[in-house]
Amino acid sequence: MDFTLPQASSYAGSIDGLILLITVLAGAWLLLAEGFFFWLIWRFRARDGVRTQYLDGTEPHIKKWISRPHTLILILDVVVIVAAIRVWVNVKQTLPVADATIRVIGQQWGWVFQQPGADRQLDTADDIYTTDDLYVENQKTYHFQLQSRDVLHSFSVPVFRIKQDVVPGRTITGWFTPIAAGTYDIQCVEICGIGHGVMGGRIHVQDANEHAAWIAGNTPTVTQ
Repeated sequence: MDFTLPQASSYAGSIDGLILLITVLAGAWLLLAEGFFFWLIWRFRARDGVRTQYLDGTEPHIKKWISRPHTLILILDVVVIVAAIRVWVNVKQTLPVADATIRVIGQQWGWVFQQPGADRQLDTADDIYTTDDLYVENQKTYHFQLQSRDVLHSFSVPVFRIKQDVVPGRTITGWFTPIAAGTYDIQCVEICGIGHGVMGGRIHVQDANEHAAWIAGNTPTVTQ
């Protein structure tokens, strides 16, 4: 059984890579520091005829064991910062050209999705509205506009590695490109009231033919 979370968006892998980098570096230093710490406790322990030794870290031959690892940690911090900035710029500050724009509206306690109908234009008479189920096409780039009708929510699609607060009175724009067909969870991950725990939804990533059929079958008839 595979217990890993699928990478279903174009940037999920880079986010996972950043988390893995931080985990490995921090974990390695944790194990090294704790191992060295317990070795020092054992090495300078009290024994028959020998008192426990106390070192305050100012001795020249001891100080280098503090300053050198500290310098190395600072260098690794720079590596992490550079990697994090690259991911941040790609995900949060770069907005690629969209194939479609959708609107995601959070409210107590559900998600309302507004997306273009057959004319492929948002905010026209044939827009499609759904509740708690969002249908998108695989390998297409989407802009999403986040809005709230009441309180603070947080729009999360774990397989896309999306987590963005939805702030009342603001429209927050983001993007994603699905890369794996399937049905995945949508969550609210900001406590928003008594019904917060049941404020879930689903995103259905469809192939081109399936999505075209869904759009055609759900676009409302517009009376001229």
